[in-house]
Amino acid sequence: MSVLEKTPPREKVPAAVREPRITDEHGRRVRVWELALRYVLLLAVLALTIGPFLWQLSTSLKGPTEDIYSSPPTFLPGDPTLHNYERVADTIPVWDYALNSLKVATANVVTNCVGAALAGYALARLRYRGRRVATLAFILAMLVPVEGIIIAQFTTMRELGLNNTLIGVVLPGCIGAMNVLLMRNAFLNLPYEIEEAAFVDGANVWQRFLRIALPSVKGTLAVVAIFAFMGAWDDFLWPLIVLSDPSRFTLTIGLNYLHGTFANDERLVAAGTIIAVAPLIALFACLQRYFFRGVGEGAVKG
Repeated sequence: MSVLEKTPPREKVPAAVREPRITDEHGRRVRVWELALRYVLLLAVLALTIGPFLWQLSTSLKGPTEDIYSSPPTFLPGDPTLHNYERVADTIPVWDYALNSLKVATANVVTNCVGAALAGYALARLRYRGRRVATLAFILAMLVPVEGIIIAQFTTMRELGLNNTLIGVVLPGCIGAMNVLLMRNAFLNLPYEIEEAAFVDGANVWQRFLRIALPSVKGTLAVVAIFAFMGAWDDFLWPLIVLSDPSRFTLTIGLNYLHGTFANDERLVAAGTIIAVAPLIALFACLQRYFFRGVGEGAVKG
């Protein structure tokens, strides 16, 4: 037995174990301070966007004995209560107003999805004279402020006898120019070979539209539906102008009655705000799977 014993060789430790490496989606290395800066910016944006909603939710759950103007402010309610929501229903017919808003928003979603899909397909796929001029007209329509045409819209509704009706609220926004352009871009991203193969098989325009093009742009339809619902649900100026019967008021107009002339209960206003925002959150939760597909989803499946 020799005096000098051979020492066993050391096992090589992988580089990934010795030096943790953070990479982005492209495989490029990200420094720790850059990653920390990104998270700080994300938290700042989150606080600016979600913070006011959470503050309104907290205020709506606070009882009359809690001071909402305390310094420093208290975020969590000491004794949460739903009494403020009951008071909203006792102060105004909030559920009737919500039903009117739901009717307007649902009609706006249906008309925008159907009309924007038809117009977008015609602008993207059909060949006819004046197609570029029509596309330019939709682009220019987006540049016109609503306040500049609201008097003309009101005069048109009065001549049609649609003042003080929910149809008069829906009609001016039944098809949005931005929604038409979104659908046009979505249809343009579809490969032409699919429709050419369907045309060779004898499919007409409606069959190509309903069975090939439209199922391939579900994500963009979800975007249009969300935008149309939000625009109709949150609209305040146009319903305020065209409606005069309190029984036909939408929710945004009805919540205005929670602001008193000589007294103002912020807890009541916060509860009404949460009631108005809840349907939008529910809609986005239902359509978020399609929403994030965006407009670049035209691809062959199967």
